[in-house]
Amino acid sequence: MTTAPHHIPGPVLTTERLALRPPVESDFGAFAAFYGSADAAFVGGPLDRPTAYRWFASMVGHWVLKGYGWFWADTRDTAQTVGFVGPHFPPHHADLEIGWVTYPGAQRRGFGFEAAMAARDWTLATLTPARLVSYIDPKNAPSRALAAKLGAATDGTRAAHDPGCEVWMHPVGAA
Repeated sequence: MTTAPHHIPGPVLTTERLALRPPVESDFGAFAAFYGSADAAFVGGPLDRPTAYRWFASMVGHWVLKGYGWFWADTRDTAQTVGFVGPHFPPHHADLEIGWVTYPGAQRRGFGFEAAMAARDWTLATLTPARLVSYIDPKNAPSRALAAKLGAATDGTRAAHDPGCEVWMHPVGAA
């Protein structure tokens, strides 16, 4: 049986170089490749393909259940996916989190910051959280640098759901 691709209703955010959109099924291949590699070490990987699929499906489901979630970031000129970024608030987290992943081939080109800034500003304006955090492995220097560039700072605490991660607080008036 063949089915048409499913598109999750949701906003498309645009920046100078990127379009951020809800995920679609065809995003899974690159997601699984990333999570199957050592490059995913700071974000819960590496994962086998079935586990990566469960994670991907939960990210898709977040949009269905809450009306917001991770955006997939595509370049506007070539439509190449460079990573994913966005707000999420699963029941085991203490706060609304904004997270980001830039795929290895797209790193060090400013895509992560550009996407994270757009997603952060949309999150603050649309969801109006009292607190917005990022949970970051203290050894993940690029993610820490991106959080600092966004105006976030660690508050010295660790995430209750993942004690290996620091809590980084974003200013809620940043957008």
